[in-house]
Amino acid sequence: MRFEQWLGLFAFIISVYILWQINQIILLVFGAVVLATVLNRVVIFLQRSRIKRGIAVALTILFLLLFIVAFFAIVFPPIIDQVRKLIDLLPKSLQSVRLWFDWIQTVVPHQLVDNIRNLQGFTQNLQTWSSRLFGNFFAFFNNSLGIVLNFLLFLVITIMFLVNPAPYRRVFVLAFPAFYRRRVEEILSECETSLVGWIKGTLFDMLVIAIVSYIGLLILRVPLPLVNALLAGLLEFIPNVGPTLSLIPPTLLAFLDAPWKAVAVIILYIIIQQFESLVLVPMVMKQQVSLLPVFTILSVVVFSSFFGFLGLFLAIPLLIVVQIWLREALVKDILNQWQPKEE
Repeated sequence: MRFEQWLGLFAFIISVYILWQINQIILLVFGAVVLATVLNRVVIFLQRSRIKRGIAVALTILFLLLFIVAFFAIVFPPIIDQVRKLIDLLPKSLQSVRLWFDWIQTVVPHQLVDNIRNLQGFTQNLQTWSSRLFGNFFAFFNNSLGIVLNFLLFLVITIMFLVNPAPYRRVFVLAFPAFYRRRVEEILSECETSLVGWIKGTLFDMLVIAIVSYIGLLILRVPLPLVNALLAGLLEFIPNVGPTLSLIPPTLLAFLDAPWKAVAVIILYIIIQQFESLVLVPMVMKQQVSLLPVFTILSVVVFSSFFGFLGLFLAIPLLIVVQIWLREALVKDILNQWQPKEE
């Protein structure tokens, strides 16, 4: 390799290293772009009502801030209170599970005793794991200064993108060769349409799941129905993995009353997920990019492993954007145009 090639390789490695060091900031900017893209549709809707863009942006930002303030002022305090009660009840619930396993050991055949002991050991490990999980949860929120600063940075970047998105989009397009810039504009428009359709469908899906879960948990008289229903709705943002995680707390709490109630909770959540998969998703997600289930699971695991909480939270938007760029830029524009050389 020549000196210029070595120099280029060295510059590429340094660039990758720098990008990796600031990956959290890059993900924060990506999340701001996604939110600004969604809010821009609201601004465009207001502009169609003959409202000037500046006023439309101000109204959209005001609505967003009011929603955030209302959430923290009205919804967040009772959620925190019920989460604390949930933490207090989890050890009792796990103790009930162990007592239930002890009772089963007296009535099942002897060859199953070892398996039941393994399950009992699992409950002990689950109690330790849950204590660590909730401890890390509150440790995360106890670092309030960092959370507030990151949130404010996120809001500022979102507002800057929303006020005047054209220059930022133009800078991104100029990073490509002149002959390909029109094609980049088309790909960006497709990403915008897919992200907006996905977020609209996901928000509606989360709302419906939370309401249905709350009604079902109230009927079964499971403790803390509000926090469990909100948890089920919020975790719907993480496909496949989220609904499974949301099943654990209400199932454990149901053991405080009776084992049959835990089985009823499991059946309830299975019915809800079947309703979501067979009715809700096909009806609402028509504009969403078609994502294969294996890819969604892998994206959640991979992005969360590499980038932590932000990677977990933004896994599906990242997958949507990556899939569109691979399909349009790599498959359609390169691989489909690849012709073998004539001999």
